[in-house]
Amino acid sequence: MNWLTNVVRPKIRNMLRRETPENLWIKCPDSGQLVFYKDVEANQFVIPGSNYHMRMGAVARLKSIFDNETWFDVALPDVTPDPLKFRDEKKYADRIKDARARTNLNDAIKVGYGKLEGAGVVIAVQDFDFMGGSLGMAAGEAIVRGLELAVEKKSPFIVFAASGGARMQEGILSLMQMPRTTVAVQMLREAKQPYIVVLTNPTTGGVTASYAMLGDVQIAEPGALIGFAGARVIEQTIREKLPEGFQRAEYLKEHGMVDMVVHRHELRPTLARLCRLLTKAPALDGASKSVQPVTTSAQIVSAPETAPAAPHA
Repeated sequence: MNWLTNVVRPKIRNMLRRETPENLWIKCPDSGQLVFYKDVEANQFVIPGSNYHMRMGAVARLKSIFDNETWFDVALPDVTPDPLKFRDEKKYADRIKDARARTNLNDAIKVGYGKLEGAGVVIAVQDFDFMGGSLGMAAGEAIVRGLELAVEKKSPFIVFAASGGARMQEGILSLMQMPRTTVAVQMLREAKQPYIVVLTNPTTGGVTASYAMLGDVQIAEPGALIGFAGARVIEQTIREKLPEGFQRAEYLKEHGMVDMVVHRHELRPTLARLCRLLTKAPALDGASKSVQPVTTSAQIVSAPETAPAAPHA
């Protein structure tokens, strides 16, 4: 005990007590370095010292890619929230409600339509904070709707994948999203529009076994974990020790599973160049060659030409 707790009256102690946000500081998982949260946020959630790429939310990701941080929110079809009435330690319906309250998202994938260096693109972002970015009926519908919109708009489709795999609470209905999204990707391919995949940390399970590995160009962020089964399961199955860096972005690039590993600060100009190349569009005068850290808030509007805004919890 100290003089503050022994002598000072409780009301005065409460006045002296300062409220400190829980995320004021971030500890780098790679180096252990403590970094001020605002500095990491301004640096697109890349740790300044170690260049470690933290997970990035869906809204922050869309802000970092679209011109002027502005896009149209694409309305997504409604799905049955709890088709199997699943319950483990907690009701599945309650888990969804908690995830929506925590992330302000309707489900694990957010889809936007806007401009990337002057050219129209559709972008889908998987948010790992929403139940591990798991692929359920709503997420499958989001990918399919995004691909359909890209066909309608005759524009490239970019997906940022981040997932632990299929959502177990929806059983076979979740697994059916794998062939559905695969068919939708083929539909975009037949329309001769580019499909670009950005693999972020982590991308595993049924997402890797479907739309996340079907891109015309496969990009990965540095250090991203990418695979189907976990390394421990593979080692137990084949009874061999896996090589160093197995299932990491750099290892997969060396072995031909990924086309390029791109730092987050260079991701926007890289995607813009790929879209121009694959659509044979001319480069814009003064097109940005690098992306600056994003600090301002995004302007989000609903797209009247697509559908009414999706309902939010």
